[in-house]
Amino acid sequence: MAATTPAAIIGSGNIGTDLLHKLRRSAVLNVTAMAGIDSASDGLARAAALGAAVTASGVDGLLAMPEFDDIGVIFDATSAAAHQANWARLESSGKLVIDLTPAAVGPFVVPAVNMAAMSDRRNLNMVTCGGQATIPIVAALSEVTRVHYAEIVASISSRSAGPGTRANIDEFTDTTARAIETVGGARRGKAIIVLNPAEPPMIMRDTVAALVSVTDEAIIAAAVARMVSQVAQYVPGYRLRQDVLISPVPPGDQRRRLVAGTQEELAQVTVFLEVEGAGDYLPRYAGNLDIMTAAAVRVAEVAR
Repeated sequence: MAATTPAAIIGSGNIGTDLLHKLRRSAVLNVTAMAGIDSASDGLARAAALGAAVTASGVDGLLAMPEFDDIGVIFDATSAAAHQANWARLESSGKLVIDLTPAAVGPFVVPAVNMAAMSDRRNLNMVTCGGQATIPIVAALSEVTRVHYAEIVASISSRSAGPGTRANIDEFTDTTARAIETVGGARRGKAIIVLNPAEPPMIMRDTVAALVSVTDEAIIAAAVARMVSQVAQYVPGYRLRQDVLISPVPPGDQRRRLVAGTQEELAQVTVFLEVEGAGDYLPRYAGNLDIMTAAAVRVAEVAR
């Protein structure tokens, strides 16, 4: 059996604590440390109960731990602003840092799309929950046709949007839109997030609407189905809500204003997705948080 790689988590909130539970199932990673800033947090208490070293002094406390030298992977589950400061302290260590915030210091990584190109990078950014859910679909479309414009709408339960998520709303839209282009391959990307206050809470639902060059509809549908299957390997609750919709965009249609300059025949591809959480630490409706932690674990297992 291959030796496990010691891992640390910065951030003892919901995402960090869910990571703690997911990493317990990993065959190749072992959490040996958790750093937070709230000594009374449930995350630190759970980590300590599992035998991990803990500190409420943030990244400085982690750096001071005797366990730090052996750590191979560090997950940052704080905020975009905090990650900037954390990376400034961690960069010289040469350790692999998986960034679950929208800080986008390092390159965007979506496991089902571009992991192979990231083997030599030390700071890997997990984009956003909406990005992890929708960029694989945009990338699947880009493999079989030209994607002129891709717009994604991530709708999540208001209950699953904690202080960190709410503080990062602006970064969410900008980071996700850029990743739709740089990772998904769309010529132009747009991202929207909706915090739905419905009770009982709804699970994460995502819509991808893409304007593409006309090609065989069966090829498009098959590409989407293959990608959904790949993502579901590490996010079991990831699935299509209905068949892929494909409709022509006639000349003169106002949607063509979004792709000014092209004379190609266009179609709109609409894909409806949902993400149900695994229920490890977070409620099953919090698929938006679950897809981030599940994808981060997959990245670390491959890139460690």
